Amino acid sequence: MRNVFRWLFDPWVILGAVGFGIGLSGAALLLLWLTRTTDLPNAEATAAITVIALPTPTPVTPSPTSPAPVTPTVTGAPPPAPANLAIGAYVQVTGTGGDGLRLRTDPGLDSDVRMLGLEGEVFVIQDGPREADEYTWWYLVGPFDETRRGWAVANYLSVVQNP
Repeated sequence: MRNVFRWLFDPWVILGAVGFGIGLSGAALLLLWLTRTTDLPNAEATAAITVIALPTPTPVTPSPTSPAPVTPTVTGAPPPAPANLAIGAYVQVTGTGGDGLRLRTDPGLDSDVRMLGLEGEVFVIQDGPREADEYTWWYLVGPFDETRRGWAVANYLSVVQNP
């Protein structure tokens, strides 16, 4: 066992290992230097952009045998307000056509919009009614998130029995 330790700590073995490591590192650096690539000139990169034109509507000309196209009529008035709205009632946003209902900081069309109540979203009435700008307004609060609140027009609300 002593011969093994003597052989490991022999100064010539240590010197040979250090020399071998230096030689191997030098060979690796020489190989990297010989296989390096030449510097490329600075060329500006150009982006390839493909512009796709939007489709244009095709004009429809009615033929004598086809019926005249029907144009939908848009009415500016919202549906009438439900009569059974009261403080403490749960209401659902309905009749907005998916656009949602603007909940405002104060009753009236000129007040700031605080948030948008989504179609089908449920709220609790906490104040109202107030009349402003020929509409009836109710103060709504989200039942699970009290930060979702504001004044809304009654015409787009329907009472929900069991939310």
